[in-house]
Amino acid sequence: MITLNGLTKRYGDKTAVDDLSVEILPGRVTGLLGPNGAGKSTTMRMIVGHDHPTSGRALINAEPYAALRHPLREVGALLDAKALHPGRSGRHHLRVMASSNGIPWRRVDEVIGMVGLDKVAGRRTGTFSLGMSQRLGIAGALLGDPEILIFDEPVNGLDLEGVRWVRGLARSLAAEGRTVFISSHLLSEMQLTADHLVVIGKGRLIADEPIKEVVAPDSAAAVRIRSPEAEGLRALECWFRVAGRTVEKAAADALTVRGTTVEEAGDAAHELGVRLHELRGETPSLEDAYLRLTTGRAEYSASPRPSGAEAEGRTGR
Repeated sequence: MITLNGLTKRYGDKTAVDDLSVEILPGRVTGLLGPNGAGKSTTMRMIVGHDHPTSGRALINAEPYAALRHPLREVGALLDAKALHPGRSGRHHLRVMASSNGIPWRRVDEVIGMVGLDKVAGRRTGTFSLGMSQRLGIAGALLGDPEILIFDEPVNGLDLEGVRWVRGLARSLAAEGRTVFISSHLLSEMQLTADHLVVIGKGRLIADEPIKEVVAPDSAAAVRIRSPEAEGLRALECWFRVAGRTVEKAAADALTVRGTTVEEAGDAAHELGVRLHELRGETPSLEDAYLRLTTGRAEYSASPRPSGAEAEGRTGR
């Protein structure tokens, strides 16, 4: 288990992490989300002792990381896939890690096989692609067969097969009762991977809930209805509004109706005699929930691109 108690990190007058208190429990995948500059990487670095808190504590099974006698046997972390000696081979890199924690070298070949680097393990890491470096970093995290795994953006640079592999790995590790803490900007992937979410913004905690609870406010049943009959769509729109449903124009020939079901929408279309080309329930989106939670909490926000007329006015054209 990972325990954060009032964890705070300041760099001069900049507060990167602000009084963060959460518990990352075993047996589930906990996702860490937040805008750029929210303090995600800093939080993970403090957990494994790479950065020292200004105040508060980060504990691994009730102990600070620095107190662990053989840290790789208790916690494995991938924080920066490119933090490698470019002149060492992948196998040499892992052997150095193993030797530092009393791990037999046979384990190196085991994890190389687990991450699929058998054919390139003898190559210098300076020649590795980002995806290969990510796999090597994951191998390093698995090296001591630890009970706690921390992965910061582990799917960056991976192809589709690699992304699905990381998802399956994270879920299988959690199913074994391990603590899995993972950050990612790919919200669609996080929705498929995580059981629980910790969301932070400007260093402060926004949410610490099961993923179903985070998405719940945006999860009112929604149905997409598409028809080639414009008059029929207008009749359906009217019918749903009278019934108290929320109706949005999804396209010229389509509606999205919230607060209904496929069955109710189908019955309404049948009752009104409207021919349909599509009737589909829509899955609640973590992306929508995330944007709702983090609005106004981003460290960096781009301004909308000016319209053509505004641009002309500014340039005097």
